[in-house]
Amino acid sequence: DVRQSFLVKGGVAFKKTFSYAGFEQMTKKFTNPKVLLLNVELELKSEKENAEVRIEDPEQYQSIVDAEWQVIYDKLDACVKCGANIVLSKLPIGDLATQYFADRGLFCAGRVDNGDLKRVAKATGGTVQTSTNDLFDGVLGTCGGFEEKRVGDERFNVFADCPAKLTSTIVLRGGSEQFIAESERSIHDALMVVKRALKSKAVVAGGGAVEMEVSRFLREHALTIEGKGQLIVSAFAKALEIVPRQLCDNAGFDSTDILSSLRRKHTHEADGKWYGVDIANGGICDTFSSGVWEPSDNKCNSYAASTEAACVILSIDETVINPRSQDPGAATGMPPGAGGMPGGGKPLSNMMGSAMDSVNAQKGGSRSGNLGHGVSYMKGRGGG
Repeated sequence: DVRQSFLVKGGVAFKKTFSYAGFEQMTKKFTNPKVLLLNVELELKSEKENAEVRIEDPEQYQSIVDAEWQVIYDKLDACVKCGANIVLSKLPIGDLATQYFADRGLFCAGRVDNGDLKRVAKATGGTVQTSTNDLFDGVLGTCGGFEEKRVGDERFNVFADCPAKLTSTIVLRGGSEQFIAESERSIHDALMVVKRALKSKAVVAGGGAVEMEVSRFLREHALTIEGKGQLIVSAFAKALEIVPRQLCDNAGFDSTDILSSLRRKHTHEADGKWYGVDIANGGICDTFSSGVWEPSDNKCNSYAASTEAACVILSIDETVINPRSQDPGAATGMPPGAGGMPGGGKPLSNMMGSAMDSVNAQKGGSRSGNLGHGVSYMKGRGGG
């Protein structure tokens, strides 16, 4: 359900990673935790198959096995002693480390995506470590609260109230992938519009208010132009009314009545320049006062781009289209079967004979289907 979407204000959230046995026993909620970020593999790995170890005493083999376990335990002890409550690693955290941290009240997650790990580091103020040696408080991050929250069939690790307040995360929910993708595009467009508004430092009223006001101005200006230019400006003014008309059609309102009200408001009333389509109630309203704003740079760019597109279309005086023919030989410009090819038609020799017959007939000769008298073969441009 889309109503399950939520905003992690001043924090980071990412989907739960792969977990080993003992994960369910770990603490899933902390207040003001310390976060340790690693690029270290906390997993006991067996030696390669072709490894060779020479020993003189069977007890030495056990010492080698104990050394392997001691290495992983030293890494785990270092993570606990540094005072971290949450351990995140880009590389795997095995079942031994998971159970070790669970017994000591820590939370861990391995195979965290590189992008998620960087976002957590930026939000919490931590530093990603490539070794567990010499860990201290300066490399640890912190946040106001941590919780593993279940959303639908998925689990998310949520870091809230991070020191970097500019970081926020939106978790979207929906009934299908297409709905989620459309919601993501809508939110992205809204964020980009706000970003552009902050950059341009100027906004205008939306809802078709600007288009109606510009259309009114162009209609009045067209009356001062003589000749065909008046028609062009009037057509441009009429084209601008498509924006509020389309808004009405999309909302299911009568576009004719609303456009008539907008024309009257913008023409006869001094305070009507910010009036546009009221999508909520089905009429017209002061969209600037209602908070429906658009960056002025966006409007200027859209007008410039549409005008240039119209000029390009008008500059095309003729369009030549070669229709697809049912004749297979139409693409090459030759009749079917030309050159002795299969598909019907006369071979080249028969065509030459017919041509000679035509020449003989014009000179009073017979149309025998053969070459003319005195011509035994063709050579160059004349007979020999």
